[in-house]
Amino acid sequence: MILIADSGSTKCDWKLMEGQTEVGAVSTMGFNPFFHGESIISATLKAQRLLTENADQITDVFIYSAGCSSPELNKVVEKALRTVFTKANILVDHDVLGAALAACQGEEGVACILGTGSNSCYYNGETVYEEIPSIAYILGDEGSGSWYGKQVLRDYLYKLEMPEGLRQKLVDQGHTKDSILDNIYMQEHANVYIASFMKTISEFRDTDYVKDMVHEGMRAFLVRHVCCFEKHKEVPANFVGSIAYYFQDILKEEAEKLGITIGSVIKKPIDGLVEYHLKNPVKG
Repeated sequence: MILIADSGSTKCDWKLMEGQTEVGAVSTMGFNPFFHGESIISATLKAQRLLTENADQITDVFIYSAGCSSPELNKVVEKALRTVFTKANILVDHDVLGAALAACQGEEGVACILGTGSNSCYYNGETVYEEIPSIAYILGDEGSGSWYGKQVLRDYLYKLEMPEGLRQKLVDQGHTKDSILDNIYMQEHANVYIASFMKTISEFRDTDYVKDMVHEGMRAFLVRHVCCFEKHKEVPANFVGSIAYYFQDILKEEAEKLGITIGSVIKKPIDGLVEYHLKNPVKG
């Protein structure tokens, strides 16, 4: 059996495969070694019966996770995995590689993530490289859920112009200055909290306010994270993530203005990762 996982900052999707057959699937909290230590990752895994009951039969584990951008950070996740999967070969790598494998399927192109956070890489068919770094939600993450969430929360708290229906929705949900600032500055996982407002924002996607904001975010992402690659007009830009998927009409409009061709747009990379690993089994 092989276990494949794709983890963003919000959620981690797992699929357990035996040959071409799916044994089971489960979702857990997302893992990011910048924010989560070995103990919380290990405890989360041990709470999943699908994983613990099949642990001894699993020969290979592949996990592509946000924040896994260095050997030191990858080791945090690997050590946690080894507390459950004691007999397996374990590969821990960055979620941008997972995005490239899922979206590009071995073909050359730019691979992008637009979900809770955002990132990009260039995939040459074998390996990936980044032209500019991901600098996370405080300094970067253009076009992501956290990027839009921050803008709406600023406008809400500053009492700037926004659709009255959206403002009233936030009021009805009980969001106050104190509750917002507490969640952002005093609680863990502020990026996930901020990005969670995308569900409410999406209800007003037909308003000029939201359309203009998403156009601005998509263009900012494309200019910074796609146009940085020399061949960005020669190869397709492929996307994974809920923001790219649900707002792909605006994404494609902004890409066309910049001469960028959009390739695949996948909501969840896990299915593409399963397809890739079934086509490219581990040898030896």
